[in-house]
Amino acid sequence: MTIETRLLGRTGVQVSNLCLGAMMFGMRTEPEDSYAMIDKAIDSGINFIDTANVYSRGRSETVTGEGLKRNGHRDRIVIATKFHGAMADDDPNMRGASRRHILAACEASLKRLKTDYIDLYQIHRPHSDTAIDETLRALDDLIKQGKVRYIGTSTFASWQFVESLWASEKHGLNRFVCEQQPYNLLDRRVERELMPMARTYGVATIPWSPLAGGLLTGKYQRDEQAPQGTRYASPGREHRVNERVFDVIDDLKPLAKAKGCPLSQFTLAWVMSQPGVTSPIIGPRTMEQLEDNIAAADVELTQEDYIAIDQIIPPGQMVSPFYEADFGPHRFRI
Repeated sequence: MTIETRLLGRTGVQVSNLCLGAMMFGMRTEPEDSYAMIDKAIDSGINFIDTANVYSRGRSETVTGEGLKRNGHRDRIVIATKFHGAMADDDPNMRGASRRHILAACEASLKRLKTDYIDLYQIHRPHSDTAIDETLRALDDLIKQGKVRYIGTSTFASWQFVESLWASEKHGLNRFVCEQQPYNLLDRRVERELMPMARTYGVATIPWSPLAGGLLTGKYQRDEQAPQGTRYASPGREHRVNERVFDVIDDLKPLAKAKGCPLSQFTLAWVMSQPGVTSPIIGPRTMEQLEDNIAAADVELTQEDYIAIDQIIPPGQMVSPFYEADFGPHRFRI
């Protein structure tokens, strides 16, 4: 498989053009299977792993740390994790972007990951109740202490990211180097402002859900109930799948077939090849899914493919409401 490396924004750090997302580890993927998937990813050339403290309330970080300890490759891997989500139901200070929470969350993540430093520490969502300079000062201190190498954001609007750059410049603080954003062939809204902003300011982009939570794998069918155990079989998620979604998927399938690859690889290869994209996050639950995702690195799209795709789902448009109801009181605006 042809996994390549790309610069992480302006940092000089090289990361693989696929990032292994560890959200399933310790949740729907058993630890031993997770360890095998980490090994497979590394053997395939992936050197970038993303997790978060809130995934299974620390379980994902624990499994990821143990997997890297077992294979002895921690120093080769760029570990990214995130803070912000609630780590306790009965303590309002065990969440958010305050200095108090950030310092405590970082220490806990270091222990779970079994490491002395976190390569990339990210705020999981914007938090309007906390001034951005409060968050940046705490993160800047962690960098100076050697506990964190770089800092980033997830699901920030363009104006929020630029505000953070202004605050870093004004106060002489380390700046965010990357942004994680939802980006796939059912949701291209980030092309309107966020992607141009990232290219302008040298910001790395690490798209999450490049397969739209599995919709772009082709396993969901029009007028059929979602398979048991899948994301869209869960109550309350029916609104995220509509006729327009299946219209797009049905039109994309012949393009993938012409390439001789599954829809999942075709659509993931599209995200990987977009201008300004650094490393899409894949979130496999099984080894089979991981191998399928890695194979997308060998799919080469042509100019004719891009033109055909733009006719199906034009730049900047969105047909799936997958992300509209997921972010609570601090929703992002793209």
